[in-house]
Amino acid sequence: MKIIALKYYDGGFMTQAFAFGGTRPKEQCEAVKYRSSLQNFLMDDGKDVILSDTGLPNETADIPKKEDAALWMGDKVATFKDALAKAGYKPEDITKIFVTHKHPDHTGELRMFPNAKIYIAAQEADAMKLTGDNVVRVEFTDGPYKNFPHSKRITDHLVLVQAEGHTKGNSVGILEDNGTYYMFHGDVTYCDAALQANELSVVFEDKEKARETLTRVREFIQNNPTVYCSTHCPEGYENLEQKKIMKL
Repeated sequence: MKIIALKYYDGGFMTQAFAFGGTRPKEQCEAVKYRSSLQNFLMDDGKDVILSDTGLPNETADIPKKEDAALWMGDKVATFKDALAKAGYKPEDITKIFVTHKHPDHTGELRMFPNAKIYIAAQEADAMKLTGDNVVRVEFTDGPYKNFPHSKRITDHLVLVQAEGHTKGNSVGILEDNGTYYMFHGDVTYCDAALQANELSVVFEDKEKARETLTRVREFIQNNPTVYCSTHCPEGYENLEQKKIMKL
């Protein structure tokens, strides 16, 4: 199994008020900043080449640094297209994509892959008005997976679980590889510090469901050896490169 981080931005920061902003009132947050970045992930099991999300649109302009910003993802290190090429893959190599949620930093280049099967929660597909013969509207009909009540198996090694909250159709991808679980969670938390502190990062649609999801994610990690692959902090690719098991 080959798992690669596709890196787009690095060297950024986020405030604690953003990283813990779904739980902790701004006035109770400390004046500390956490590292930030932007990456998604590619999995190659020898049969399928799978993407977890697709980053921002290639034409997205550089984001200027502002010291008072709640979130700055850092300097651009590659477009999605460049990052894919650097990893040694072409768009036509991708056979499947799973979408954690609808936001443009996770769906910006779905258009590059008209022949790949795109697995996305039906609710998110509706919100994006996403159509096409290659779009698989996931309804999570495969029953429970571990402690998650609703799931859909995409490959022999990859399961998509329902994980509502950040958005109402939010999903988490879990890859199984020789007894280790790789969790591609989108924005369940924006940084690993929030996961470890049991704090919700900024939630866009359903805070109550987001709390349920974070509780399930933490329970899963406590009971299964898990590499936590975040999208918005460099620990996402560092954990992967080190095959570091998350400890809570």
